[in-house]
Amino acid sequence: MLKRVYVWEFPVRLTHWINVFSIASLSITGYYIGNPFVHVISTEQYVMGWMRLIHFVAAYLFTMSFLIRIYWAIAGNRYANWKIFNPFSKGKFKELVDVTMFYLFLKKEPPKTVGHTACATYVYLGLFILFIVEILTGFAIYSQSHVGFLWKLMGGWMLSLFSAQTLRLYHHIIMWLIIAFSIAHVYIGWLLDRAERNGVMSSIFSGYKTVEEE
Repeated sequence: MLKRVYVWEFPVRLTHWINVFSIASLSITGYYIGNPFVHVISTEQYVMGWMRLIHFVAAYLFTMSFLIRIYWAIAGNRYANWKIFNPFSKGKFKELVDVTMFYLFLKKEPPKTVGHTACATYVYLGLFILFIVEILTGFAIYSQSHVGFLWKLMGGWMLSLFSAQTLRLYHHIIMWLIIAFSIAHVYIGWLLDRAERNGVMSSIFSGYKTVEEE
């Protein structure tokens, strides 16, 4: 018998979609800022200015979304809790092997998981680290034109460890890693949705999955 389980609470879904739109905006505008490919006739067209404005607004939204998600890893339900990202928790490695074999088409069925798969928890742990570095390098670059303790605290201190150009390079590389993750994320979500037929894709809108009662 099937039952509906409320897996993804509203803050998880909200931060997910903020991340989707902010990362898309940051990637497009960031690429343009680094490699402006639109040639304008007059400075009054203000293309670079708009790109920078969108980039900065999206950066603040992304940062706030990340902080909310960190908080919800403490306050949220068991599917959002920080404990699921513990790579050394019991049975995690075996499930990782099973789900990886499914992704490689060496198994027909994925392991039964209501929340994140073991593979997802490892990947998200790495992704969170990339998010932190991307935010810090972004604010470090931004702090070059902004003085004060706040900007130094938010990332400006990195300029004492790395050159600005090195930080730009790291910032750019991580952008492509996040884009690569996003493509894989959508594909794997679709793959699991077809295999499990429990509403994986629709759950990020409704919060609910359909699972078999134990």
